[in-house]
Amino acid sequence: MVTILLKFALILYFNNNGNIKINLKTYSMETKQALSALAAIAQDSRLAIFRLLVKLGPSGMNASGISEELNISPSSLSFHLKELSHADLVKVKQEGRYMIYAANFDTMNGLLAFLTDSCCGGNPCTPVSQCKSTGIVKAEPLL
Repeated sequence: MVTILLKFALILYFNNNGNIKINLKTYSMETKQALSALAAIAQDSRLAIFRLLVKLGPSGMNASGISEELNISPSSLSFHLKELSHADLVKVKQEGRYMIYAANFDTMNGLLAFLTDSCCGGNPCTPVSQCKSTGIVKAEPLL
């Protein structure tokens, strides 16, 4: 089985002594995981749900809010959220009586890394800033 391990985020920061420290975040995804994620979003409603959750960021939204926003019946929404959760594209957390659904940005970043691993013969086409729990991938223009 093929495993792709990419170094995506290089973070520089200063420690308490004023010395520069480097933190390197890596994402790893196997072919089977990538296929599962791609299959999960290869349906109109699930893609719309995932895109909405990415747009909302880490705060996410409860099921009734997603249902109203996308005009999806609660029973259909439940099925689609289960599929997205099984593909690890959606995280669920409980806040009081509500289940809050949010995009899993680590899985999304892993999928993007997997898909672009050999892009342009292994050379980066454009610099891509890292998706964090608060943002979206932003490609920067080449000079």
